[in-house]
This record gives sequence, C-alpha cells and structure tokens, in this order.
Amino acid sequence: MKPILLATTLAAAFLAAVACQQQPKQAAAPNPVERGRYLVTAIACNDCHTPWKLGEKGPEPDMSRMLSGHPQGMKLPPPPALPPGPWGFTGALTMTAWAGPWGISYTANLTPDDETGIGAWSEQNFIQAMRTGQHLGSGRQILPPMPWNWLGKMNDEDLKAIFAYLKSIPPIKNKVPDPVPPAPAGT
Repeated sequence: MKPILLATTLAAAFLAAVACQQQPKQAAAPNPVERGRYLVTAIACNDCHTPWKLGEKGPEPDMSRMLSGHPQGMKLPPPPALPPGPWGFTGALTMTAWAGPWGISYTANLTPDDETGIGAWSEQNFIQAMRTGQHLGSGRQILPPMPWNWLGKMNDEDLKAIFAYLKSIPPIKNKVPDPVPPAPAGT
C-alpha cells in the first residue's frame, strides 16, 4: 500500500508542478512607430531625403531638416555633362538632387506637412506609391534614384510601420521643386 501511496503522491506532485508552470508569454507586437523608425534607419531614408551639411567629421545629414527633401530655396546650376562611358548620373552635395538620363529629380519631403509633405496622404496612398512607383499611387512617376521597386517588395506591415513613423515626426514646410525632364535628344 505504501508504494501505491508514494506513486500516487509523486504523480500528483508532478501534475501539479506541470500545471503551475507559466505558459510562455507571446512576444508583444512591435509598436508600429518604433518598427517604422527602425526600418527608415535600416534602409537609409535619411541618406537622400535629409539634406546634408558639413559636420566636424565631414558630410552628415542635417537632422534639423530630417526627411524634408531637397531644400526649396536651393537653386542649383545645370548639372554637369557626363562624359561618354560608364558614368550614368550625378548628384548634389546635399544628396537631395540627382541628374541622369531621366532628367533632374529632387528627393521628396517625407514629413507630415499637409501642404508640402505626406501629411495629406493616406496609408493606402503610401503603400500604392511604393508598389507602383507613382506619387499617391496614381500620379507622376517616382524617379531615380528612389528605390521604390525594392521598397515595394516589403510586406504591408512594414510599409504601414514606415508610414506610421513618417506621420509621427515633426512636419517641416518645404516645397521641393518639381522634377526637370531630360533635354530633348541632340540638344
């Protein structure tokens, strides 16, 4: 009888111990804004959409104008002519203007300013722009060097997180110039 009592007691203790074990906690879903901040940093959006300045260690993004695009007051001379060969484009020192066979493109204001940035955009507008390569998903073509075709391969959750982060940053009023089409051939 004692062995049965001992076995029963041990089995009950084992079952009680198993029942009292805490279930593993599900990982909390990441905060979309924090995920978006991470993605914007990892995919280097500031490298082109934030004007650069000369810092103590050389050129660096001017974070007082974070993601505001090409400065509206900056007038650029015509881009230099590229020699024949493998060179295909040139860029301004601010990293916000680029010239190539597509003409001249200026990096967009990604801040949530309603008039000059993406403040009036919906989440769906943003996702469509990244998927189609057109402003607001149906407007003018997004020009090089913007890698919209790579970004468009991101999943919806990541694109939504990027949009949530962009909507959370301070708006900066900065009207970026319209792109300049390429000169007609032979001119």
